[in-house]
Amino acid sequence: MNKTEKKLLNVFSDLDDNDQNSLMAFAQFLLQKAEQEGRSGVEEQLSLVNIPRPEEEKVIAAIKRLSATYPMLKKDKLMNETAALMSEHMLQGRSAVEVIDKLEKLFQNHYDKFNLKNP
Repeated sequence: MNKTEKKLLNVFSDLDDNDQNSLMAFAQFLLQKAEQEGRSGVEEQLSLVNIPRPEEEKVIAAIKRLSATYPMLKKDKLMNETAALMSEHMLQGRSAVEVIDKLEKLFQNHYDKFNLKNP
């Protein structure tokens, strides 16, 4: 284990369960983003994948669902706004439903911009 891994493990172990879950969710989001950037091109993934929103959904599950629904979007362009909304939920207590509604609008807006650039 290198120094960075040890430091990350120490930080993780110092967090409470809720913050550990947040850190893991963010790490999974970053991993998914990195995996998607490794793909050969956006052209292969231009169509939406219709994944209906469940009645009860957690914010992290919504991010995963929306990422899968909009595979053509570059996740790095969404990361800051997505992380900010997730923080509003986890740290400021904003309801999951409200944050997911905003996430859906965020992804839709990015998709609309994508379509303007790729008619």
